[in-house]
Amino acid sequence: MKQSLFLLALALCNVLHTQDPPASMVLIPAGEFTMGKDTPNKTDWQPEHKVHIDTFFMDQCEVTNKQYYEFCMATKNPLPEFWGDSQFKCNLEYSDYPVVGVSYYDAEKYARWAGKRLPTEAEWEYAARGGLPAGTFPWGEQIDSMKANYGKKYKTTMKVGTFNPNGYGLFDMSGNVWEWTSDNYSDSYYATSPNQNPKGPASGRFKVIRGGSWHSGAMCNQTYYRNGLPGSWVDFAVGFRCAKDVK
Repeated sequence: MKQSLFLLALALCNVLHTQDPPASMVLIPAGEFTMGKDTPNKTDWQPEHKVHIDTFFMDQCEVTNKQYYEFCMATKNPLPEFWGDSQFKCNLEYSDYPVVGVSYYDAEKYARWAGKRLPTEAEWEYAARGGLPAGTFPWGEQIDSMKANYGKKYKTTMKVGTFNPNGYGLFDMSGNVWEWTSDNYSDSYYATSPNQNPKGPASGRFKVIRGGSWHSGAMCNQTYYRNGLPGSWVDFAVGFRCAKDVK
């Protein structure tokens, strides 16, 4: 009997241990939310639809110059397109700034190297809302330049974590840099999207980016706003963060 209780306790400890977030990540709890937004004009973020997301881990911050540099040194992957450019804060002098000039394919390589993956579009939006029922922005319904780096006010990227986190403890889910997701882009996907952990269309010319950037207007920084770029594209306002499955 004592041995059985011991084994049960040990198993419970192991289960609980798997819930501990890896370094610099947070646990995003499972839940359901309304993805997208019904608006008067036809857009690619409608129709609104209920989506259930399983528990997962997500990077607290966008991947930084320092983190990406370490990956490049370890794997001999080329440095980002704008490396050495102080205008876009893309060098080790700005080690805690978000890396930019990274394609979807290189972001995916980094994620695999780090033992992670890119978030799905649905995971990204769910996490960006931070548990808010509506959550047009990660903090509420009104844009606020004191809460995000957007609209060219700050001229370029800012150190990750400069502004307060959202309800899940995530920084810069609006503004600073656009973020790659793992989904292929389709402007009509929401009409047929499954309601359990959707992963996007099976194929597509573009990959979804989310979150807006320092170079974007207020609309692009809404949590439901979508855009797409070729996977090979590199841009001074596009970076990424990673996710990880909970075992």
